[in-house]
Amino acid sequence: MSATKEAKIVVVGAGFAGLAAAATLVRAGFQNVQILEANGRVGGRVHTTRPFSQNIIELGANWIHGQEGNPLFQLAKEHGLLVEGVSASKVMCLPRSVTPRDYFFRQGGRQVSTESVDQVCSLFSKLTSKAFESELEDKHRALSLGSYLDAAFAESPLAASEDGQRLFEWCKRSECTDEASSSLYEVSASQIGYYIALEGGFFNSLGPGGYQAILDILLKDLPSEIILTNKAVKSIHWDLKEQLQANEKGGLNHPVKLICEDDGVFEADHVIVTVSLGVLKQQAGTLFKPSLPKSKLTAIEQLGFGTVDKIFLCFNERFWPEDCAGIQLVWDEGPEDKSVYTSHSEGEAWKETWYKKICGFDSVARHPTVLCGWITGREALHMETLQDSEVGDACVRLLRSFTGWSVPDVSKVLISRWGLDPQVLGSYTFVPHNVNGVKEHEALAAPIPFQNKIPESKPLQVLFAGEATHVNFYTTTHGAYMSGVREAQRLITHYTTKTVTS
Repeated sequence: MSATKEAKIVVVGAGFAGLAAAATLVRAGFQNVQILEANGRVGGRVHTTRPFSQNIIELGANWIHGQEGNPLFQLAKEHGLLVEGVSASKVMCLPRSVTPRDYFFRQGGRQVSTESVDQVCSLFSKLTSKAFESELEDKHRALSLGSYLDAAFAESPLAASEDGQRLFEWCKRSECTDEASSSLYEVSASQIGYYIALEGGFFNSLGPGGYQAILDILLKDLPSEIILTNKAVKSIHWDLKEQLQANEKGGLNHPVKLICEDDGVFEADHVIVTVSLGVLKQQAGTLFKPSLPKSKLTAIEQLGFGTVDKIFLCFNERFWPEDCAGIQLVWDEGPEDKSVYTSHSEGEAWKETWYKKICGFDSVARHPTVLCGWITGREALHMETLQDSEVGDACVRLLRSFTGWSVPDVSKVLISRWGLDPQVLGSYTFVPHNVNGVKEHEALAAPIPFQNKIPESKPLQVLFAGEATHVNFYTTTHGAYMSGVREAQRLITHYTTKTVTS
C-alpha cells in the first residue's frame, strides 16, 4: 500500500481552510483524512442563514475580495454561482466604495452634501491607497495608520471645514471595520502594504445560495464520514519522546495524538490546525503538548485579531427612500477620535456610548425591508453582551435622531456575536503598530517539526492554516482557502519526495 494511502491526517476545523486542505488531500489520493469540527455546523466564519425569509443573510463572510487570481471567484464563476447586478445593492459601505445613493447625516439631523462626501471619501481613499501600495513618505512609515491619516489629512484644505473633519472621522471609523480594530491607532501604516488587494474590488454578486453554495462545492469532494461535528479538540500531543515511549509499550502507532473534549482520541501522522487566531490566543498555551516553539507563540501574541459584528434590523415596511443604499451616521465626536480613544481618564465611559461605533445602516441584497449596521472593536464586544431588543431599540433611536424620518419599531433583530463565540473569539486578523507582520505571519504558518530540523523526528507533525497564516491575503476567505491548499500541498510534496527517494 502506498504511503499516500497509509498516512493518517487529521484536520482541525471545517472552515474554508480546513475544507480546502481536506479536499486537496482527498483529490491527491489520501484515504485516511478526518476533519474534527467543534461546532455543530461546517463553515467556520462563513455562516449563511435564512432568518427573515427564504432569502439568505450572511452572518459571517460577505464578499469575494477581488476576481483576478481569486480561486473562490473562479470556483463560483465555474459553477454558476454569480448573479450579475446584485453587487449594486450594497451590503456594506466602505470609504472607497461610497456612492451617491448613500445618505450621510450629521448628528442633529442635517444631511451632508454629496459633494462634501465625495471630496472627503476620495481623499481618504487616496491616502489609504498610498499605505496599501507601500508608497508612504518616510515621515509616515513609522506611524500607526490612524496617525498617518491624521497627519496627511491635516495638510488638505478639507481639514479646515467642520464637515470635512467629521466626515474624515467617519471614514476612519468605517476603515476600522475593514481592519477589525478598535481604532486605526492600533494598526501599522507601513505593514499594511504587504496585504495584496486582488483586481476586481469587493465582489458581492453571489447568487441566492450565498457563501454556503461555495462551501457546498468543497463538501461534494468529501465523503460525508470524513467530517465529525461537535468534536472540539482539547489537546494535541506531538512530543517525540512521549510517542516513542507509547509505541514501545504497544500503544500509539502514530506520532500525533489528539484528545477531544468528549475524551475521544484520534491518532495521526499529521494534523493541520485551522482554528482562528482568536482561539490560538486563548488556548495555544494549553492546546499543544509540548508547548509550541517560542517564535510561534510570539507570533500568536503579536498579531492582532479583532471583532467585527453585524446588526440586522428587519422592519415590517421600508421607511427609507428607494434611491437610498445606506444611512451613514456622522458624529460630532466619535470613538474614532484619537483624543477620545487614548484618554486614560475615560475609564469605562465608552461602554455607555458603544453605539457611536456603528458607521451606519446599509441596505441588504434581496431584503427590501432589512438594514445592516456594522460595529467593530471593543464596542462590538460590549454590544455582544446586550440583549437583541436593547441593541435594536438603540439602533432605531439612532435612525430617528439622525434622519428625522418616521422610523417604525423594528420587528426582528439578528446579531452576530463572533467575539463571544468560543470557537472563533473574534473575526479576522490585522497587523498592529510596531509589529513585523511578514515575520509573524510566516512564523505562524511554519509547520513543526520542520523537515530536517530534528533528524530523528517525523517531520510535519503539526501544520497550520487559516487566514492569519497568509502574509498577503490575511482577513479574507480566499486567504483561508489558499492556506489550506498550501498545507495540503506541503504534505503531498513530502510524500511525493519520499516515494521518489525510497
